[in-house]
Amino acid sequence: MAVLKFRAYYEEDDSVYRDIVIKHTQTFADLHAAILKAFEFDNKHQATFYRSNDSWQQGREISLEKYPRSYKAEPLIMSETTIGSEIRDPNQKFIYQYDFTRNWMFMVELINVSKEVNPKITYPSTLRVEGIGPAQYGTKSLLGDKFVDIEEKYDLSAGAEGFGREGGDGDETDEEAVGGDEEEHQED
Repeated sequence: MAVLKFRAYYEEDDSVYRDIVIKHTQTFADLHAAILKAFEFDNKHQATFYRSNDSWQQGREISLEKYPRSYKAEPLIMSETTIGSEIRDPNQKFIYQYDFTRNWMFMVELINVSKEVNPKITYPSTLRVEGIGPAQYGTKSLLGDKFVDIEEKYDLSAGAEGFGREGGDGDETDEEAVGGDEEEHQED
């Protein structure tokens, strides 16, 4: 049995990638789930793979399900298509598109084929994580889920607390504050 190692690059930054190992008898639905898990995305949206060439041109479509779009050819279905059946060369490439509204694109490249199955690994599995992946629904904090964003609001209008004369209560205007200081110095 062959074990395939794919590198899934985030389209906008090729320094952000995940290495995923999967058996050649597993399906594209398994690879789809592994990519989403590796990049910490949910599984709520439409998705499709395209077999590709070295120039990253879209070829035969392997879709999660049949979507209401016009097709040149009827797509293959992920859950019915084994990965090994779509490997045409030793450096096979696929384009993976997730969430057709936000249009997440990943370049998936076969980087290694091994005949050894590691009994300690549950396939598919993520072997390597490089770079901070994109946040599916907005910004991702380096501090993780335990950090809570706190929004603070400041009143910067004249007379707001902390913007009056030093030691004053903030109720006087700048002219009064300056005039008052001059009078105090003249009396000394």
